[in-house]
Amino acid sequence: MTTITVGAKVVGQRKALFNDWQVPLPPDLDGSSRVTLRDLITLVVQNEVQAFRTRQEERKLAKVLSAAEIEQGAAKGKIDMGERDLQQEVDEQAAIGAALQAFEDGFYYVFLDDVQQENLESTVFVGSESHLMFIRLVPLVGG
Repeated sequence: MTTITVGAKVVGQRKALFNDWQVPLPPDLDGSSRVTLRDLITLVVQNEVQAFRTRQEERKLAKVLSAAEIEQGAAKGKIDMGERDLQQEVDEQAAIGAALQAFEDGFYYVFLDDVQQENLESTVFVGSESHLMFIRLVPLVGG
């Protein structure tokens, strides 16, 4: 299965917003293919919604922690054994709509393989080594 690497940064901060992660490409995009930027953003949002739902399901289950997991949790300041239902729902279509609208409103930039993408309808080339970077803009105070 081919994946694309996704990352995110905030303008003015050196550190990444979070660690890069991999998004599997559907079979019709496996290898190298052309797709619209709209479809690529939609794919990333769908993947993240599914990952969120999976994490929610995992939190419903109590788990036995190893000594290393307890130590890691203590270092982070939180030891999490699960066993709770946060009852958070995500509307996938609303999430996709919000991501696309935020792009159109200029809240973030998208770079694919270091090339800025400016139009949701433009066709982009996605390969197995592609890197998709979201750059979140921070509005000026009072602006």
